[in-house]
Amino acid sequence: MRTIELLAPARDAECGMAAIRCGADAVYVGAPKFGAREDVGNPVEDIAELVKFAHRYWAKVYVTFNTILYDDEIPEALELIGQLYEAGIDGLIVQDMGLLECDLPPIKLISSTQMHNTTPEKVAFLSEVGFKRAILARELSLEEIAAIRAATSIELECFIHGALCVSYSGQCYLSQAMGGRSANRGACAQPCRKSYRLEDDRGNVLTTDAHLLSLRDLNLSDHLKDLVEAGIGSFKIEGRLKDITYVTNVVTFYRQRIDAVIKELGMKRASSGKSIADFTPDIDKTFNRGYTTYFVDGRQGPVGAVDTPKMTGEFLGCVKHATARGVMLDRPVQVTPGDGVCWFESKGKVSGATVNGGSGAELILHEAGAVSAGVEVYRNRNHAFLNTLRKTRTVRRIDVAIQFSADANGATLTAIDEDGIRAELRYEGQLEAASKPEQALETTSKQLAKMGDSEFACNEVSVKMLPARFMPVAVLNALRRDLLVELSNAREASRPRETSAPILNDIPYPRHELTYLGNVLNKKAEAFYRRHGVDHIEPAAEAGIDLSGKIVMITRHCIKHQLNLCPKFGGKAHNGKLRLLDDDGKRLDLHFDCPRCQMHVLMPE
Repeated sequence: MRTIELLAPARDAECGMAAIRCGADAVYVGAPKFGAREDVGNPVEDIAELVKFAHRYWAKVYVTFNTILYDDEIPEALELIGQLYEAGIDGLIVQDMGLLECDLPPIKLISSTQMHNTTPEKVAFLSEVGFKRAILARELSLEEIAAIRAATSIELECFIHGALCVSYSGQCYLSQAMGGRSANRGACAQPCRKSYRLEDDRGNVLTTDAHLLSLRDLNLSDHLKDLVEAGIGSFKIEGRLKDITYVTNVVTFYRQRIDAVIKELGMKRASSGKSIADFTPDIDKTFNRGYTTYFVDGRQGPVGAVDTPKMTGEFLGCVKHATARGVMLDRPVQVTPGDGVCWFESKGKVSGATVNGGSGAELILHEAGAVSAGVEVYRNRNHAFLNTLRKTRTVRRIDVAIQFSADANGATLTAIDEDGIRAELRYEGQLEAASKPEQALETTSKQLAKMGDSEFACNEVSVKMLPARFMPVAVLNALRRDLLVELSNAREASRPRETSAPILNDIPYPRHELTYLGNVLNKKAEAFYRRHGVDHIEPAAEAGIDLSGKIVMITRHCIKHQLNLCPKFGGKAHNGKLRLLDDDGKRLDLHFDCPRCQMHVLMPE
């Protein structure tokens, strides 16, 4: 039976455990170094604790190791990979092909989306050289995903929710070019979230103070069945910089959605247990920039979050006038002290305040300053909902059936869990017939059903003893605890494990030439590509090459389309060359590859 995996982000072990309790089948977490988010690395010891917790439920822990490496970093990287293997991780997410030239432990290899996994040829090649899974580019449509699925049997993973990089991952050098902070080295400064002015080559200003490279957040919750049918086996939530409330809310939401799809299609989850949430998830109430389905159905409406890269949230109303304590809106609202509200002071400039209270249409605000009549007010922090997430007691339990039989010479206890794993325990000792048979049977069933704070939930107790035998409650409890320990040990012994290793061959790489866009930064990566038939290899941008006049971003997001200037989609044509200027006057040139519906951002000559 085909399994479907819900994969959640973990900025740290606490977030990872919360994600698993909420139903994640796997989590991905940053290593101490060499991850694409350098600010959220984790000690190996913490990762080991997360692994131990996840494995109770046969959930998996993947570690992000997806930066490109300098030659002198490879020995340290290999030592760290060895430590992660000893910690029991289930997969390593990598970008640097140089690692495949090294002596790696048998960890499942996962190709990072930074490897620009966009074509059937590229993904099929990855399978041939030892990768077990490819994380697909976020830009792909259902048809493009299906074409990749048809070309290879490798596991396919895709993003379904969270922040979007405007560039194809691994193909963005804007942060490197503008400030020396490399996205491929985990240090992106996110210049795509800045405000820009758009001009043409004649000096005409088309728009000002707009976040023209900033995208809305991805939300494919209505396309899960389509993605499964296209060949996706792992659904990934973005957010290793997000806090525990975000993870709790979003994972619970998608767990419920994915379970419905699994039930409809006759598939199963990729891990054990059922999460029991004590709240109703709502993805509109945690951080988002507005949602988009991006290009899953091809190019549809605009995908940019051009007004602000921050969350605006729920519309509350328009300001009628200011009061001594805050503002009066044009409609009554229900707010909670501690809520956050925001509004646009001017184009591209957002202000906000904390709510101290409210009555009817009045918002009582803390240090709001002047707010003009007519402005729209939004709630961007729902204090009550966030408190609910912080206090949740969501648990995850694995169903287990307990069987008990006894006679005069002792008792046998058996536990069988939802995965068919068995554990058995024998109690040797004389058992007298119970003076109160019905009470003995009831007490035995009641005590054996108690699972305490373990990972198990008893869904059935079968007690067979004629005549009924008396066993002290303390003995029953001790036997049940020992039985659950045996069941946990049996589950660990039976837990599915995956291994892999680089496959040394000379299968041709889909291209014979690699520019700096190939991200080759070390000699081992160069040796890998040469062995696979690449004749010409330029060094990566991080090697210090001059990026003047070069492409620093390749994106399917098109500013012309966003601003209705593309005649291909019914907009007003603009034929002049376009450029962006930030608040410091730094310029970026734009080139439009219309046949492929792509936009290139270039550094000026």
